[in-house]
Amino acid sequence: MSLDFATLLDLSKSSLLLSLFAITFNPTAWNIVARNEYRNKTITKLFGGNTRYGCYFLAVLIFSFGLLRDALFHNALSEQPRIALIPYEYASKIAIVLGGLGQLFVISSTWQLGVTGTFLGDYFGILMDKRVEGFPFNVLNDPMYVGSTLSFIATSLWLERPAGLFVSVYVYVVYLIALRFEGPFTTMIYTKRAEQRKKNAAKST
Repeated sequence: MSLDFATLLDLSKSSLLLSLFAITFNPTAWNIVARNEYRNKTITKLFGGNTRYGCYFLAVLIFSFGLLRDALFHNALSEQPRIALIPYEYASKIAIVLGGLGQLFVISSTWQLGVTGTFLGDYFGILMDKRVEGFPFNVLNDPMYVGSTLSFIATSLWLERPAGLFVSVYVYVVYLIALRFEGPFTTMIYTKRAEQRKKNAAKST
């Protein structure tokens, strides 16, 4: 059987485009919302100035939209060509390993950071006392994004949908772009706190 791009990926399906939109929307939207929160405290004001309630509200939104994104991804794959690029007995085993590893990275990251650390609490002024250095942050800089990407790949292999592998690459590219905005901004927040602490220490001496 001859395989070409058109055979592996059906771009005519609107479900695929909708899935790609959701994948793009989520990190983009949360970066915009978080930056606005840092500057204007919009969500915090909705909760009477309670930063934790505001962060928890955003966490629920992010988690809910993540579930929607995953559902749209599964729906998109159901309409894509099913082609076994490698024997299923191997593909399924690889999928189990990658899926398990991906979930390990995501769950352990959340455990280490807590709810506020995971869901952009630093933009609300809820900062970590120190940098998290335990697993999985001692092996990866961005384990949550890597874990999420591995889960997309695992699902694609399990369902034997080559289109899902293309989408998985797109997922990782979107995450890399998001990190170029998210990383420096987060660093700026902690740098400002360190500078403020130095000023406070100087005033107290």
